[in-house]
Amino acid sequence: MLHYPGSVRRGGSGPVKNMKKKLKLTKVKVSRQREIAPGVFVLSFPRIWDFTAGQVIGIGGHETDEARLYSIASGELDDEVDILYNINPEGKLTPWLALLNTADTLWVSEPFGAFASEPGNGWWIASGTGIAPFSSMLRTGLGAGKKVLHGGRNMQSFYFRDQFEAGIGENYIRCSSREDGPGVFHGRITKYLMEQPSLPVDEKYYLCGSAEMVVDVRDILIDKGVPFENIISEIYF
Repeated sequence: MLHYPGSVRRGGSGPVKNMKKKLKLTKVKVSRQREIAPGVFVLSFPRIWDFTAGQVIGIGGHETDEARLYSIASGELDDEVDILYNINPEGKLTPWLALLNTADTLWVSEPFGAFASEPGNGWWIASGTGIAPFSSMLRTGLGAGKKVLHGGRNMQSFYFRDQFEAGIGENYIRCSSREDGPGVFHGRITKYLMEQPSLPVDEKYYLCGSAEMVVDVRDILIDKGVPFENIISEIYF
């Protein structure tokens, strides 16, 4: 998932904006590449630095490239770094990324960003590849007390489903807007939230996904009495 730095991020493969300086990139070798859904990949490479779950890195094909930013999907202590991305046919980076194989090289920046989850009760709410930072948080051990809402168009859109079902159990809720299936809420995340008679107002809500989703969910949460300061959001497109 490609992002803006800070609290506003993007997904796809357009140029990164609002960068105060060009990121310094270091060459790494690809450990493996997996297509986990049609056009959706997890690329892995050895971890060469420490990071905080929820942070992003810049990625380029060459040392001098203008880096695109992606959330880290792996845990803080994992030996490898996982990056979740989907191919944008018109993008400059993702079609090239999808062609990489084991031992091929790419260039990455050090991690940065402040989208971090506190321990304890809270909500992780994501659409599409916006689930990536929450995968990192779960694999880091921050899943206790969390409720996860993941929105997707179809049944193939729930990336990392197995690990969330194992780690969150019944508090992992899939919301599919176009397909129905066992154990899946048929409708968008917004519909699910609007149908809840009440929501905890003293818990933190972490949102990561498209601008439309984040804005709509934020408005619903506020209408249900959740204080604005308890809503932490990251936007991508």
